[in-house]
Amino acid sequence: MKRAAFHTLGCKVNSYETENMQKALMAAGYEICSFEEKADVYIINTCTVTNVADRKSRQMIRRARSMNEKAIVVAAGCYAQASGEKLKEEIPVDLILGNREKQQIAAVLERYLEKTGEFSRSGAQPAEGVLDSCQTGARGAALAPALGHIPAVPGREHTRAFLKIQDGCNQFCSYCIIPFVRGRVRSRGRSDIRREAEQFAAQGFRELVLTGIHLSSYGSDPGASGDLGQVIASLDDLPGIERIRVGSLEPLIITEEFVRGLQALRHFCPHFHLSLQSGSDAVLKRMNRHYSAETYRRGVDMIRRVFPEAAITTDVIVGFPGETEQEFSESEAFIRELNFYETHIFPYSRREGTRAAAMPDQRTRAEKAERASRLSELNRQRIREFLERRIGRSEEILTEEWVERGGARYLVGNTREYVKIAIPEQRFGESRIRENCLVSGRVGGFLEDGILLMEDIAAVR
Repeated sequence: MKRAAFHTLGCKVNSYETENMQKALMAAGYEICSFEEKADVYIINTCTVTNVADRKSRQMIRRARSMNEKAIVVAAGCYAQASGEKLKEEIPVDLILGNREKQQIAAVLERYLEKTGEFSRSGAQPAEGVLDSCQTGARGAALAPALGHIPAVPGREHTRAFLKIQDGCNQFCSYCIIPFVRGRVRSRGRSDIRREAEQFAAQGFRELVLTGIHLSSYGSDPGASGDLGQVIASLDDLPGIERIRVGSLEPLIITEEFVRGLQALRHFCPHFHLSLQSGSDAVLKRMNRHYSAETYRRGVDMIRRVFPEAAITTDVIVGFPGETEQEFSESEAFIRELNFYETHIFPYSRREGTRAAAMPDQRTRAEKAERASRLSELNRQRIREFLERRIGRSEEILTEEWVERGGARYLVGNTREYVKIAIPEQRFGESRIRENCLVSGRVGGFLEDGILLMEDIAAVR
C-alpha cells in the first residue's frame, strides 16, 4: 500500500484542508503515516503569513526530501502559491500545488504518476509548475472560483472538528499577503455546511470549530445567503454536537444583534478571538484596518455585558513601520486596560508585494524584539490571572488527550472558554472516562503553567 505523510503549518484553515487531503488519499488507497516515518509521498501544507512561516515551510520541504530521496515531495498551500517559482529554483520538490488544487490531491498525484511511469523520484528533476485555478486580477488579487461542495470522507477519531465555511479576504491590510494567495471572499452554501456538520456528528465529533480565512466576511460575496450569525444558529440544533466554536473575528462584526443572537444559542462557546493588531489609531490607519481603538473597546464591552465570563483573546503586531515609542505605549496601555485572557504577539514581518513593505521607518529587529518582550510579560500575567479565577469553581471540559507528568497520567480537555484542565487518572474511581467525554468537576489548582487541575469529578456524559 502506498504511504503518504503530511505536515501542516499555519492556520486552522490549513489544518482543515490537510484533513481533507488525508481523507482523499485514504479513499484513493493510501495509508496515512507519521511525517517521521518513511513514506512514498510527503505533502507539506505551507504558510506564508510571516517570514518565519516561509522559512519553516522551506525547512520542512528539505526535511521531507532528506527522509526519502525517492519519495514524491509535494509543496502545497500559501507559500507554495506565493513563491512557487522561487521554490522550484531552490529546493528539490516534485509538485507545487496552489490552494485550490488541494481538493484534487489524489487526482493530481495520479496524473503525475501516469506521467512519470513509476512511484519513485530521484529528487533531481525539476518540479511541476504551480497548479492553481486562481487567476490574478487587475489589482493583483487572486480571483478564485466559488467555494463549492467539499466532500467529507470518514476520518480518524477526534473530539473537535474544523469546519471551513469561507475562504478568501477582501480587506487588504497593508501588511498582509494573504488576499493575494487566497483570493477574494467566497462563502460556502449553508446547506453544504449543514451536510458536513451532520457527517461530523455521525462520526462522533462533539465540538465544531467554524473556520475561514476572514470568517467575519461570510455572506458578503455576491450570491451568498445569510451571515455568520445565521450559520452558527443553523447548527445549534444538530444532534450530537455539544459545542460550537468560532475562529478569529473582526471587531466590526461585534454588534448588539450579533452578540445577543449568540447568547440565545445553547451550544455556542463564549471564546472570542477578536483581532486587534494595534491599540494606536495612527498605526491602525497605516495598517489599513477599518476600525478605531474606541470601536474595538466598545465591542469588548458589549461582549462582556452579555457574556461576563467570556474568554477574549487577540492578536497584536509590534514594530509596524513607523511605530513610534509613543504609539507602542498607546497600544501597550490599551492591551493592559482591556485585560485579555491571552494575546498572540507578532513582531512585524515584511512581506514583499504589500504596501507596508515599502513604507519608510522600518523598525529594527532589536526594537521589535524589545516591544514583543514587554507585551509577552504582560501576557503571561494575564493568562495566570484568568486561570486563577477558575480555581474553586465547577467547570466542564471535553476530554481530548492523555498526558503524563511525573509518572502519573492525566486526561486533558478544554472548557467552553478554551481553558485547559487535566483530570488525574487516579481520581476516576468508578467513572468510565475516556477521550471525547464531557466531564464536570471542581478545579483545585494548577497542574502546571497553563493547565488547571480538576480534583473532584461531579458528572460524566
